[in-house]
Amino acid sequence: MPMKVILFGATGMVGQGVLRECLRDDRVESVLAVGRTPLGVAHPKLSELVHTDLAALMGEPGTQAQLAGYDACFFCLGVSSAGMDEAAYRRITHDLTLAVARPLSSWNPGSTFVYVSGQGTDSTERGRIKWARVKGETENDLLALDLDAYMFRPGYIQPLHGITSKTRLYRAAYVVTKPLYPALKRLAPNHVTTTEQLGRAMIAVATEGARVHVLETKDINSTAACL
Repeated sequence: MPMKVILFGATGMVGQGVLRECLRDDRVESVLAVGRTPLGVAHPKLSELVHTDLAALMGEPGTQAQLAGYDACFFCLGVSSAGMDEAAYRRITHDLTLAVARPLSSWNPGSTFVYVSGQGTDSTERGRIKWARVKGETENDLLALDLDAYMFRPGYIQPLHGITSKTRLYRAAYVVTKPLYPALKRLAPNHVTTTEQLGRAMIAVATEGARVHVLETKDINSTAACL
């Protein structure tokens, strides 16, 4: 059966890629994009829920009625840890994610929840690298919920189809590295993926499941190829 998807972070680079694949795929019946700013995109499958405070949104009366009945949630929100202290980074990376996932586990129990983590995430939560510890805690807490949760840990992500990063520094970096992508793919195929492959892999795990619940880049690419 075609599925209904909630997408958080559709304005970011990864979220743009996931949205593109969802709108193109017949397995996806509809997409509800939840975010702080309008997308400026019109499509018969697409609807939007805009709120300046996403954590507060999840506790508001009426939100359950808007977010219940969905088959999958693709959570693509994220920030760089550069220049942030751990407490601030944790509030955005861990606390906001769980503020979304916990009520969804009650409203849509057993539904698929895909979280975009990152290569090098520390599942022990005890390592020296700040972002890796926080991501590891977030993954562990998501896996404990009543959701069919999958953690995506991509390494280098190549944006395709005109998709760009919202971060100026990253946009500049992708301009420099774009000509190198074919070589990177050839030399380190298990460490590079694309926005298209990420989106296709999310749809695949939501429709068919996967043999593991923590997917590294190699797993993401092989899962995407199954569609």
